[in-house]
Amino acid sequence: MSLPVVRRRDEQGSALVEVSWLAIILLVPLVWIVISVFEVQQGAFATSAAARAAGRAYALAPDDATGERRAEAVVSQVLADQGAPGQRARVTVTCDAPAGDCHVGTSVITVRVASGVRLPFFPAILGRGSASFSLDATHTIPIGQYVESGPDEPDG
Repeated sequence: MSLPVVRRRDEQGSALVEVSWLAIILLVPLVWIVISVFEVQQGAFATSAAARAAGRAYALAPDDATGERRAEAVVSQVLADQGAPGQRARVTVTCDAPAGDCHVGTSVITVRVASGVRLPFFPAILGRGSASFSLDATHTIPIGQYVESGPDEPDG
């Protein structure tokens, strides 16, 4: 009577398969996290630059209405220059002025730009749209005490 021969299964090469699957499972989320961090950092730099440029544009404008228009235009231009042309931004300008005019001496103009960055390759969660990361930046510009002003009436 002969005993059945039991062959042992050879496991040579199975570690390679396990490591390959483990690498895929761990590397894909890691790559997504790195790409998301870079996107958020790019958006933060763009928002900060937009706030700074909007503050300068508002301060150099001849009046408040023109300053607000210029600040809005500069924000969209700076965001496009920084590589975020589709990034939406909300610009808020406040000023602490003695006479209610932001362009007189000793005024302090504060520009706040609120924006957001959509996370890449992130699907819509429960129908609420894609996930985003909120960003905001503030820039404050003091108007000097001695501000040059033009003549009230032209000479001539």
